[in-house]
Amino acid sequence: MAIHQEIYERLKEVARHGDLITYGEIAPLAGLDMESQADRNKLGEILGDISTSEHEHGRPMLSSLVVLSGIGYPGEGYFKLARHLGLHQGKGEFEDLDFFVQEAKRVYGYWSDH
Repeated sequence: MAIHQEIYERLKEVARHGDLITYGEIAPLAGLDMESQADRNKLGEILGDISTSEHEHGRPMLSSLVVLSGIGYPGEGYFKLARHLGLHQGKGEFEDLDFFVQEAKRVYGYWSDH
């Protein structure tokens, strides 16, 4: 699986700074427009590929840092992927939010040292 290198590098930079980034801020790195459903789907695929690769290499889900504007946490696709990868078994908004917070902390911890 080939990952989108520019988005991957940007996410590592965001992680090292302990920040979050919105889907709308990261989409232009792939030439995507968040007004387009097809582009939103493509961005989801890109982020899913990155987090799947990270998981396969024993690292936390880097896409944890990409959030919905105005809401401050990832979209449903993120949580579906986490369940698919066996990282998250929770159901419901509160368990999803807790998983997101813990996984983001893991991302910050890992990338602050790398």
